[in-house]
Amino acid sequence: MLRKTQRTALTAVFAALHAVLYFISFGLWRNWGIYLESIEGAILGPKIGFTAALIGSLVARMIKPDDFWMFGIIAEPISVLAAGLLAQAKWKPVLGLYFATLLAYFIHPYGQSLPLWTIIDVLVAVALIYPAAKIGGTLYAVDFKRLPIKLVLISFVCIATDSLMRIFLLIPCGLHTLFFKDFGALYDVFVGAAAYSYVEDLIVVIVSLFAGAPLILTMFKFGFLKREKSVES
Repeated sequence: MLRKTQRTALTAVFAALHAVLYFISFGLWRNWGIYLESIEGAILGPKIGFTAALIGSLVARMIKPDDFWMFGIIAEPISVLAAGLLAQAKWKPVLGLYFATLLAYFIHPYGQSLPLWTIIDVLVAVALIYPAAKIGGTLYAVDFKRLPIKLVLISFVCIATDSLMRIFLLIPCGLHTLFFKDFGALYDVFVGAAAYSYVEDLIVVIVSLFAGAPLILTMFKFGFLKREKSVES
């Protein structure tokens, strides 16, 4: 876990990184801030990670606004929150979030009409929530050999949470009425975005494996993160 004296500095650093990744983004359908989300949550924890992501996403969109600003400033902090909870081996709040939002989606007529394959990653994430949280205990106590595996699982659930929150805002919350004139227009964009989202899922997993895990190990090595006593559960 973080030392108290490091929290403010790291919150500012990650908020700035979150904003910078938004500014330099291109391609696919979400901004590059999503590739930082799981690392933010893992290092900063749920509360500080949520705050850093919220500040970063807000500042980025204040400087460079877009038509879809409300999706990012909600989905990004919540997905970081989910990653932070899983890093602390807390799975129940994340599972509750998934059940509530998926229930709202499938109750909605559009949720019943859109292809199921478009949210397969979200459904897979539901099954991975418990193992992501419990494998090896908390991220701060897990054996270093298991850390990359745990971080990959957390990262997959995190990026799926980002997608889920955007879908929840778009369909059950009714934001689709602001951007699409009818279901046909929504269908075409939703299906296309779903295909891109699977590419983003893969990129997030790769980033967490080859950048996130080494970064966290380095932070443990130099004392920026404190190790906890391992408790297998």
